[in-house]
Amino acid sequence: MREYASLSQARLAHGARLAQPPMGRVTLDDPAFSVMTDLSQQPAATTFPDEPADRAHAMMIERGVRLLFALDRDGAIAGVITATDLLGEKRIRVMQERGVSHRELRVADLMTDISQLEAIAFSDVGQMRVGHVVATFRSVRRQHVLVSEREGAVVRGILSASRVARQLGLQLDTVEIASTFADIEAALR
Repeated sequence: MREYASLSQARLAHGARLAQPPMGRVTLDDPAFSVMTDLSQQPAATTFPDEPADRAHAMMIERGVRLLFALDRDGAIAGVITATDLLGEKRIRVMQERGVSHRELRVADLMTDISQLEAIAFSDVGQMRVGHVVATFRSVRRQHVLVSEREGAVVRGILSASRVARQLGLQLDTVEIASTFADIEAALR
């Protein structure tokens, strides 16, 4: 058996930071893949339907994401939960309807069930430009669009309005969908 020498180590510099993947600027004419989070390259942020909603929110903050996939115990997608679900009117409505506090809410109470989820085909994204992605957000009036392959059997990616805006060089401080798309359009004119 071959022997290997150990590698030398050095102390980290004070104020060292974590490496971040490059998130380059894009234009509306760039390929749509340049703004897609490819789940075959980056693991999806996940939770479970029975998790407390507060824990799901903490996980979003920890991961720096605004969407979690809720997986059943077999690993199949049960639904998705977004920051808007956790912080918006839906949460308040569910709390009032059920007479519960926010601490009693579970992911299943607020998530969008898989039966209501739609996705763009991965092969179609290959033909799209960033401008098509922006138009799609405007059309569906959602913050996220899923990308699937194998006729919807596998979620391959996520398109995020906030990521697209950042990559277009826009600063968006709101989660309001209508304002987000209006801001994108106004800034690009």
